Amino acid sequence: VLPWQTGAAIVICDFLKHDGSLVAEAPRSVLRRQLDRVAKLGLTCFCASELEFYLFDQTYHAAFTDGYRNLQPSSDYRIDYHLMQPTRAEPLLRALRNQLTAARVPVESSKGEWSRGQHEINFTYDQPLPMADMHVLFKQGVKEIADQHGKAVTFMAKYAPSEAGNSCHIHMSLWKGGKNAFWDAKAHGGSKLFRQFLGGLMKYSPELCLFYGPTINSYKRYQPGSWAPTRMAWATDNRTTGFRVGGHGNGYRPENRMPGADANPYLAFAAMLAAGLAGSDENLDCGPAYEGNAYLDPKLARLPSSLRDATDLFEKSALAKSAFGAEVVEFYAHHARLA
Repeated sequence: VLPWQTGAAIVICDFLKHDGSLVAEAPRSVLRRQLDRVAKLGLTCFCASELEFYLFDQTYHAAFTDGYRNLQPSSDYRIDYHLMQPTRAEPLLRALRNQLTAARVPVESSKGEWSRGQHEINFTYDQPLPMADMHVLFKQGVKEIADQHGKAVTFMAKYAPSEAGNSCHIHMSLWKGGKNAFWDAKAHGGSKLFRQFLGGLMKYSPELCLFYGPTINSYKRYQPGSWAPTRMAWATDNRTTGFRVGGHGNGYRPENRMPGADANPYLAFAAMLAAGLAGSDENLDCGPAYEGNAYLDPKLARLPSSLRDATDLFEKSALAKSAFGAEVVEFYAHHARLA
């Protein structure tokens, strides 16, 4: 009996050694280490991940039998802002919203995304560990409920060259005393901590990109004009940049547009915290908001263009070794080279 069929919660456990200590390389342990650093600063982190997926009008078995060729998207047209196309999938989407909510994955909204058959379901923000747990349960639930409806889905970062990639945009903020520490009410904008945190993300995200893009397929998504970033910049409403800042007051936060839907949420959240906290430690500043088309600006730092490049950067990263531990860096670099 599945948890989304009964309303039961699911518990995702840490990996333990024989002596009861945490396995350092386990994704949950990597994230927990960064959260311990946040707690020592007297702060609390909140975040949310936005997952996109493609829905196909055929079963997993039929897709497998056909060698995953001639997949049939659930809509004939690009869905974004289309009134009728998402309705075709509403029986399944309604089941997803209801059953995932019953499994204590609180769904905030669902919508059709840009490409044919592409959808997005968002759930309410939380602290990183429960959010990552919900993220994992969500992906499994979507696959199994779709299968029960005779459909198939994929969370691949780039399933087809002609279609938009599946992203996992991550929104994150640090709180203190029940208030968002990223917001400066007097300045009506970002606080010093916010600017330091975003400065760290800008500086260190390329060398931590392995935790945002963990597969060979991940790097097919980073293309100019593809809605996925290729260079490091931030802006308030500019989808060509790696980071977009939105909201105000307690809702003020940066949106990291680098991770794909294939990212491990524990590792992606940990990478953001490691980079952001480094920005605070080093008193970095994010600089002014970018204006223009970041895809076309050669002065901006680039993201790695392949899994091999990302692995090389990660393996050489002094920040990765100090934040996660040398054994963690060695483990994930070795894993990536076997991909």
